[in-house]
Amino acid sequence: MYAIMGASGRVGGAVVNNLLDAGQAVSAVVRNAARAAAWQARGCEVKEADAADSAALAAAFSGCEGAFVLLPPAYDQAAGLEQGHRRADAIRQALLQARPSKVVALSTYGAQVTRANLFNELGYLEQVLADLEIPVTILRAAWYMENHEWDVATARSQGVIYSHLQPLDQPLPMVSTRDVGRMAAHLLMETWSGHRVVEFEGPAPVSPQRLAEAFARALDKKVRAEAVPRDHWEQGFQQIGIKNPEPWMQSLDGTNEGWLAFEGAPETRRRGQITIDEAIAALL
Repeated sequence: MYAIMGASGRVGGAVVNNLLDAGQAVSAVVRNAARAAAWQARGCEVKEADAADSAALAAAFSGCEGAFVLLPPAYDQAAGLEQGHRRADAIRQALLQARPSKVVALSTYGAQVTRANLFNELGYLEQVLADLEIPVTILRAAWYMENHEWDVATARSQGVIYSHLQPLDQPLPMVSTRDVGRMAAHLLMETWSGHRVVEFEGPAPVSPQRLAEAFARALDKKVRAEAVPRDHWEQGFQQIGIKNPEPWMQSLDGTNEGWLAFEGAPETRRRGQITIDEAIAALL
């Protein structure tokens, strides 16, 4: 039995799907069991647990061969990222109590960087799992191609994607969440000892201009990329309900300036199969 956090989300759902396809038994760990009805119909156990509830997480992980853990997306956090730290501490405590045979933890490129940014919460998760006497794999994934679901509306209606990734011709490592789920499931089914880090990206880096080309192909119309001026970011994020966008803006700055990046050399990374054209076509 494998316990999968975030089973109702994109990555967690992809992990569950790949494990089921491989004939494995799965426990879908979700905050709201009603969102896991489809997994229950496919034979999964369903366990309710909030990411900050160590007791519920321990119950979900208990007796499992392996656990997949993650921090739910939280773009709006106060300085210090206390929400993310509480969740990471709860996950650690649950793993200490339940002691599954092995753990795969979802992280991100640049999690090792200590300079202030939103990804520090994943760096903290990596730290609190580092001394567990359980085999642990940290899966550091590139920027998600599916993040650009937020560009679908303007690409359709205006023929433009408004990019916070800049400059527009700068290629960045990206990966599909479907590939991340496939890789996480593969790692869970492996046997290893100790602590390891796996860095993971898609088949090729993607620039905002290349992203616009993918939208253009999928929509069969002209689509261009337009950079959002840096001094417009804070107001723009606040308008969509992010009260404290500073940590997220720092992460975007780090990505654009290159100080948020993978730690290992490119030749050491594992690579997915899904191209940006395939990912955008699926979003549409």
